[in-house]
Amino acid sequence: MEGVGARVVRGPDWKWGKQDGGEGHVGTVRNFESPEEVVVVWDNGTAANYRSAGDYDLRILDSAPTGVKHEGTMCDVCRQQPIFGIRWKCADCANYDLCSVCYHGDKHSLRHRFYRITVPGSERVMMETRRKSKKIATRGIFPGARVMRGVDWQWEDQDGGMGRRGKVSEVQDWSAASPRSAAYVVWDNGAKNLYRVGFEGMADLKVVNDAKGHSVYKDHLPFLGQHGGGRGPMGLHLGDQVKVDLELEIVQSLQHGHGGWTDGMFECLGITGTIVGIDEDHDIIVSYPSGNRWTFNPAVLTKVSTTAQTSQFAVGDIVHICSDLERMKVLQKGHGEWAAAMTPTLGSIGRVQQIYHDNDLKIEVCGTSWTYNPLAVSKISYPSGERLSAILKKIFETQGTGDVNLELVKSAANGDAQKVEEALMKGADVNAMFGGHTALQAASQNGHLDVIRLLLRHNADVEIEDKDGDRAIHHAAFGNEPAVMELLAKAGADLNIRNSRRQTPLHIGVNKGFFGVVKALLKLGCHPSLQVRNHTFLHATIRKMCCTLMGIILFAKTSYK
Repeated sequence: MEGVGARVVRGPDWKWGKQDGGEGHVGTVRNFESPEEVVVVWDNGTAANYRSAGDYDLRILDSAPTGVKHEGTMCDVCRQQPIFGIRWKCADCANYDLCSVCYHGDKHSLRHRFYRITVPGSERVMMETRRKSKKIATRGIFPGARVMRGVDWQWEDQDGGMGRRGKVSEVQDWSAASPRSAAYVVWDNGAKNLYRVGFEGMADLKVVNDAKGHSVYKDHLPFLGQHGGGRGPMGLHLGDQVKVDLELEIVQSLQHGHGGWTDGMFECLGITGTIVGIDEDHDIIVSYPSGNRWTFNPAVLTKVSTTAQTSQFAVGDIVHICSDLERMKVLQKGHGEWAAAMTPTLGSIGRVQQIYHDNDLKIEVCGTSWTYNPLAVSKISYPSGERLSAILKKIFETQGTGDVNLELVKSAANGDAQKVEEALMKGADVNAMFGGHTALQAASQNGHLDVIRLLLRHNADVEIEDKDGDRAIHHAAFGNEPAVMELLAKAGADLNIRNSRRQTPLHIGVNKGFFGVVKALLKLGCHPSLQVRNHTFLHATIRKMCCTLMGIILFAKTSYK
């Protein structure tokens, strides 16, 4: 992928302390995990993943090692022809160009403004004059640095053996097509040779005592990932993380002529997938953690930035581990790595125990705990609220307990009033959440009246929202539990409250065809004419062609007047 081998320094959104060794220290782009995430090996030997879209952790110091060249150009100072790496074109002089070495080396007038041209054909970006700009010194594998073998060493004992040291005498070209991509080293044992520092992303050396390189105009350096094409419809790219977060009926309508909609696609709702293809009709092919791929009208997809993806998790969230072994091996590099013992966790459901400072997740899964790249897992979402009991059951079957709040929600979901009371006596918080839901919400969906009465006696809050904005009354509607609605109404539940999809409990009852729910809500005095997207319940009922419900609502509207 374009950019592999580039020499980089920290960028404007850097927040990773001194992983790089400090401001101005240099590293090599090893590979791209996706268009939004890149792996860098710093000259000090540290390797880690960084953001290259939306937030920019890195700046490109020198792209010459990648082989980028501007055919038909020549540096008017050093006469390099063609110019490799970034091209700097004077805006005040006709046909005058500099290479990066000469530009940052203060050649030509510092009062003249230059255009930065990152790759051939890319947009020309006007720079501030160098006279008004600040320079920083670079440090790393430069002449004078003391080095030892690095992560990609494959040269047997040329260095004299593991742990032996040498001194860099010069930065050279590994090949004519990859300038400034190697270092010539004199080892303490007297041996001399050339080693890769950027060529094809390789790092044969690791610095022990770094040396000062040339100074550069930091703010003139482009952000890694900011340039480049490949933009698809609706601004989507290969590798982008996306979600389907529209209402189901709208999605089904938009899918006509774009691959259609099948029951199997319900797995996509609320789950983040990765764009793996854009077909000739500009439809988007998305891969999901299950390994399935689905084709979508781009209009139904919402892009999820890497930052949003990695910050969406909270301790206690229920997550699904990616089931694709090869993808997991790649994603885990620099994020706890991949171990064969993790294989049973593929495709499993787990719970977030801890979120580390670098956003990696400690997840309890299959009876043990592992560290995962946040891009290797997806938070389980319940766009309709219908799968809560099944998900909770699966979780509880696959992991141990001991958390009193977990026990409370588990027992409420299972309708075990005695264990609910025991958990409360042990100090469980009656309003605590597990898997994003309270005990009252779990019990309401499953119709456990005794449990609900017990929870209400312990002052359970009927108006707590889950992550989808659903309250206990919504969960009762999803579960087709009219008797639960009566209990919640007596406890003060708002019958007309909307969730994040602007649905009231009555919307849910009508859309599901739950006669008992609709009758109970109307009897309890809910308002029958609230709208979602300019459709009243009567309109929804007509669309459902449900004569019985239509009669009920018409009668309620007449009585209401």
